[in-house]
Amino acid sequence: MLQFITHRNDRYDEISGTRAVLEGGCRWVQLRMKEAPDEEFLRVGREVGRLCRQYGATFLLDDRVHLVAELGADGVHLGKNDMPPSEARRLLAEGKIIGATANTFEDIERAVAEGADYIGLGPFRFTQTKRNLSPILGLEGYRQILTRCRTAGINLPVVAIGGITAADIAGILATGVSGIALSGALIGAQDPSEETRKIVDILKPFKS
Repeated sequence: MLQFITHRNDRYDEISGTRAVLEGGCRWVQLRMKEAPDEEFLRVGREVGRLCRQYGATFLLDDRVHLVAELGADGVHLGKNDMPPSEARRLLAEGKIIGATANTFEDIERAVAEGADYIGLGPFRFTQTKRNLSPILGLEGYRQILTRCRTAGINLPVVAIGGITAADIAGILATGVSGIALSGALIGAQDPSEETRKIVDILKPFKS
């Protein structure tokens, strides 16, 4: 599973970046615009949502539970300082996806108890695309946390996030995670569509 988290640089904005990774085979997009007002988020979200529907991709919003229905999104991803998953579950229509950010096993336990559908676990390493970074996990951190999840009988999909590059993917997936989330590694590439295709190919042998 490959998730793309939108980000902008001097060549791509959220819309053109989404189009490029969808063309490369990514089928999961999280629209993340932390600083943008709702009006701007809606403007971009309508177009990103249209592209996701065109390509048959899952479309999630970062944090903005109140805009899910208006944008026809498939759900939300909630950071540790955002609304609790249990509250989002009460507000969202049945069947909507709720992801939750975690940095520790205890975060995962809490998210599971709150009714999250999947976990975004990170950061793998330092990343420029996120402020107020939690402690870096690295491969050993993922191994330890995933082992504790198995021991506790927690089978929720876990997606690795945070400064991941193509060269890291095989090692990260060997720890037991279900997928990876990328941002800068895709739209920072010379050809984001081609880079996405390359990463989708790397992920194929790990599909269960």
